[in-house]
Amino acid sequence: MEIINFSQYIKEILKYAEYRKGNDSTCVIAIVPILPGCMTQGNNFEEARANLIDAIELWITVGLQEREEMPVVNGYKLASTSEIQEKEQALAVGTGVFSYA
Repeated sequence: MEIINFSQYIKEILKYAEYRKGNDSTCVIAIVPILPGCMTQGNNFEEARANLIDAIELWITVGLQEREEMPVVNGYKLASTSEIQEKEQALAVGTGVFSYA
C-alpha cells in the first residue's frame, strides 16, 4: 500500500465516478460508490464533475474531522499529517524511505 497526498487521493477516487442522466434528463447525476453518500449533480458533465470533486473533498474533510478511517483506493492510502512530514523529511535527507506516486 502506498501513501499519497490529498490531490492524488482525489484523482484515484475519481476513477470510480459514475455519471448518469437524471430522470427528467435535464441534469447529470454524479456519484462515487466507494464513498457512501457521496453524490451530486450538474447541468452537464463538466458541471457535475466539478461538483463531484467538491463533494469528494467535503466527504473526506468531514470524515477526517470525525476521525474516520479513509478507505484504501486502488492500493493507495491518504497520508496523515505525520506521514507527510515523515515523507518530506525522508526526501530532504535523501533516504528514499517513501516514494511519490
